[in-house]
Amino acid sequence: MKKIGLIGAGKMGISHLSILGMHPDVNVVGVADKSILVTDVLRKLTNFTVYADYRELLDRESPDAVFIATPTKFHDTLVTEMIEENIHVFVEKPFCLHADNGSRIVSRVKVNNIVNQVGYHNKFIATFTETKKLLDSGLLGRITHFSGSMSGPVVVSSKDVTWRAKPEEGGGCLMDYAAHILDLINHLIGKLESVKAADLISIYSKNVEDAIFCLLETSDGIHGMINVNWSDDTFRKMSTSLIIHCEKGKIEVDTTELKVFFKYSDVPPNYEKGWNIRHLNTLTPSVNYYLRGEEYSLQIDKFIGALKGTTANDINTFETALQTDLIMEKIKRFKN
Repeated sequence: MKKIGLIGAGKMGISHLSILGMHPDVNVVGVADKSILVTDVLRKLTNFTVYADYRELLDRESPDAVFIATPTKFHDTLVTEMIEENIHVFVEKPFCLHADNGSRIVSRVKVNNIVNQVGYHNKFIATFTETKKLLDSGLLGRITHFSGSMSGPVVVSSKDVTWRAKPEEGGGCLMDYAAHILDLINHLIGKLESVKAADLISIYSKNVEDAIFCLLETSDGIHGMINVNWSDDTFRKMSTSLIIHCEKGKIEVDTTELKVFFKYSDVPPNYEKGWNIRHLNTLTPSVNYYLRGEEYSLQIDKFIGALKGTTANDINTFETALQTDLIMEKIKRFKN
């Protein structure tokens, strides 16, 4: 059993806590949050040991690893502190507010041999994992270009009252929303290297952007574009999709369906020439505990497996998350 602590019991923190609490290889030794409302509720309704100060959690419980689900502005300080104490770290996305801090942290985790992971859950959605396998097989040939889209009803009125309206706290569509698809492109298609053009526009917000349009290029010279809008209330929840054009075919994929076209007869097992359709429920593995989607359990399984040494620490590492932070900083330069 691995001793796990949680710092930050907001929306994502509670989600992680629910899954960790049911994990067969985890003992949740403590939860820390500054909110009296949150800590009172946890004390009354759960059996978790609760702390108002994360330092007390660390000193009393000596966890093997900590999940950090605080606002982004605290990630740098908290992650650095965990590394200095040789505590393994899972931190929510985005990695850091500033890429310079992320670069420093990446260097430290390598020296200290810290298991590390960032909460980009899309890589654990089965349609996207199958896309990765198909692209890596080489049977679709070289990727020529791509387009990506994200939409959702996050900010649909002029209420600049939460952290999402504050750039100094990681607010804005770019860091809170577009980070997901940028990170996924880095993983599936190639490391994003340059921003050819970008437009960041406000729809309801005064101090942050609500939509982003970008022309991008990977380090291998693959061109593409993204269209991200978190102020679209025609969607019930976040929608993420990619179209990937290849020499020998094409992929159209989102969080529920994968469509792949093979131009020739050289195809993977269980696929055929022409169009093939795979639905999420036929691709997703079973999980020990379901909450919001299998991907949230699968990412935690990956982290706990890396702690135990049964799986590699090779998905959503601090190093790959830093690549996403770096391309976001380049996009920010286009903001008026």
